[in-house]
Amino acid sequence: MEKRRGKIFFASDAHLGARYHKDPLAVERKLVRWLDRIKDEALAVWFLGDMFDYWYEYKYVVPKGHVRFLGKLAELSDAGVEIHLFTGNHDIWMFDYLPKEIGATIHRDVEIVDLLGKRFFLGHGDEVDYRSKAFRFLRRLFRDRFCQWLYAGIHPRWTFGFALGWSLNSRKSGLEKAEKERENDYQGESAEYLVAFAKSYLATHPDINFFIFGHRHIMLDLMLSRDCRVLIAGDWMRYFSYITWDGQQLYLDQFEADDSESEPTGM
Repeated sequence: MEKRRGKIFFASDAHLGARYHKDPLAVERKLVRWLDRIKDEALAVWFLGDMFDYWYEYKYVVPKGHVRFLGKLAELSDAGVEIHLFTGNHDIWMFDYLPKEIGATIHRDVEIVDLLGKRFFLGHGDEVDYRSKAFRFLRRLFRDRFCQWLYAGIHPRWTFGFALGWSLNSRKSGLEKAEKERENDYQGESAEYLVAFAKSYLATHPDINFFIFGHRHIMLDLMLSRDCRVLIAGDWMRYFSYITWDGQQLYLDQFEADDSESEPTGM
């Protein structure tokens, strides 16, 4: 079989299924249209976390919905496109369903990988978010295997409603805070913790060419040195953004639907 040739794509933070999307189905359809557009030239698609607003796999139960997105991932995977999914802070509990059903590779921590001749440091971003002790505690709690086992003992009718309600309240609170403090805007090189982490890590690992994160819901492409950049992939809530790497150029872009296609209202 002839080896595929093409590009590698990165995207993050669609929060599919979130109650704070005005039209969740439209957001999913737009994401699928983007995947349709890139499928013939994609070597791999790396989703950098929080593609689902909530995901928990029981032994025989997974969240309903997302059928267009999952079906498209299966189609791409069957065509030879690598599908990579990072767990974010909203969709931590991915286990074996997506690897078995669509052949996806699940990443639970940051990864350093060589892609088309360059070295990439990839992650959702919450893995290196050390600002809040409460956030670090919750991250450890949610990833604890014993706590996951206890949670799995609760009937899905309670856990799914609770999780989606919590996410909605958290998002509303975050948006109100962002409006007051402009937290969703770029904070500047000295204040962005993902940039600060990348600079610190680069000082002891000068072989990294690109750092790519999600999590912050901003679009950022910043030079750290002559040979290294840090990018934050934006989201599929406001920006419908993605990153492309073709072995020569790495660039951040936004997906624009055709004139004949209706646009989703993000939030």
